[in-house]
Amino acid sequence: MLKKILGGLGSSEKFEIPAHDSLLFKDIKWDRLPRHVAVIMDGNGRWATGKGLLRTAGHTAGVKTLKNILKTAIGLKLDALTVYAFSTENWKRPRPEVDFLMQLFSDYLKKELQEMHEDNVQIHFIGRIDGLPASLQKQMREAETLMQHNTGVKFNVAANYGGQDEILRAVQSLAAKVAAGELRPEEITEQAIDDALDTRGNLPVDLVIRTSGDERLSNFLLWQSAYAEFYFTKVNWPDFTPADFVAAMVDFAGRNRRFGGLKNQ
Repeated sequence: MLKKILGGLGSSEKFEIPAHDSLLFKDIKWDRLPRHVAVIMDGNGRWATGKGLLRTAGHTAGVKTLKNILKTAIGLKLDALTVYAFSTENWKRPRPEVDFLMQLFSDYLKKELQEMHEDNVQIHFIGRIDGLPASLQKQMREAETLMQHNTGVKFNVAANYGGQDEILRAVQSLAAKVAAGELRPEEITEQAIDDALDTRGNLPVDLVIRTSGDERLSNFLLWQSAYAEFYFTKVNWPDFTPADFVAAMVDFAGRNRRFGGLKNQ
């Protein structure tokens, strides 16, 4: 049963949303799950290199992993899943790899759009979307429009995204309102900043997961992760399974989150 639930990269069987009472979820404490999980999907290139493959093969395998993790997040009834797909720094990579990633994003939307919609997912793209290819921007906006009234997991895809850049854009937006007389400086509250970010409308990040061994945020959701818990694993992203994701949920449930206080709140 567990094998059927987890599926695999080489399997042609459609990965289904795990049932609430499935074997995969047997150790879950449902009242202690994170509400908003952010994932730094690292290690695609390392996974491919380790197998003697091109880095692009790692990105392709990583897309399959992402689908399985999204399905698992739906089964867990998370409020939001935010993934780091392409950073503002990733433009420094070789042009063929960047072009491949842009095409991979496009192909992913074409292939998975309808199924995500049927799964009641509400997709959003965060970052400097206007810096991406025009055709890809069009696909992203069409996907957001199609799923805008869905009520399931908020699936936020960070593309051409940097946390410092996001905060900078939010500050500039608020400063423009002050200059125009629409906002007083003392009205710039934490909520006002939160509402000016790309992730407006989302709960704060409870848990950040990073794969492939590095232990840093890499400019991802800096504001939103102020009190997030962190879960690091050496598993490369293409090998990261629903069981690994659930293990992170179980680990989170066992932590004592004090938010600056002295006891669990």
